[in-house]
Amino acid sequence: MKQQNFKNHGKWVIGYHVITFLAIVILIIGSIRGFLKSSNDNLYSASLLILISFILLFMFYFLRIFALKAQDRAIRAEEKLRYYVLTGKMLSSKITTRQIVGLRFASDDEFPTLVDKAEKDQLSEKEIKALIKNWKEDLYRV
Repeated sequence: MKQQNFKNHGKWVIGYHVITFLAIVILIIGSIRGFLKSSNDNLYSASLLILISFILLFMFYFLRIFALKAQDRAIRAEEKLRYYVLTGKMLSSKITTRQIVGLRFASDDEFPTLVDKAEKDQLSEKEIKALIKNWKEDLYRV
């Protein structure tokens, strides 16, 4: 596998992000089309198909969000501990979770300095990642 860096650290799972999403969109379009062409005899089942397709769309979204929230919580705890080990101080409460998620890629050498800069300049996650010189891979985030 290629060395992870700012340009290639994002991860797309084709089966989830593309195929499943497209299948749900096609299901929604098809079920709405079927509903519009339905007669009184199958109006109920056509409307249920629309409901099911929107339930799947919401599940697709929330499954991803819930997993990312859990990972963000773990990252926050790990990076707070790493900051404490490196500096002997607690991480400032002014640092946001999004900033911490970006800081996780910084090597131990540049981590404390980037934390201070992120807090002082209110850098975004993307800006923090762009400033990292020695990239520390995170191969476990999905």
